[in-house]
Amino acid sequence: MESGRMDFNGVKVFSATTFDDRLHLGEKITRWIKDHTSCAIVDKVVMQSSDQSFHCITIVLFYNEPV
Repeated sequence: MESGRMDFNGVKVFSATTFDDRLHLGEKITRWIKDHTSCAIVDKVVMQSSDQSFHCITIVLFYNEPV
């Protein structure tokens, strides 16, 4: 890490808009992490957006994977 900057070589984006998808988003992320044990997560961003009809949650994982 240089000057407070996290280095990463991969990004994984998870998002859900329907109630059922939002309900199971944590399980989906956990499954991905278990399936990618060589990836070291270095940061994450959680975002929520809404309009009159939909509520969307997005979780972005930044990771290092050995090359």
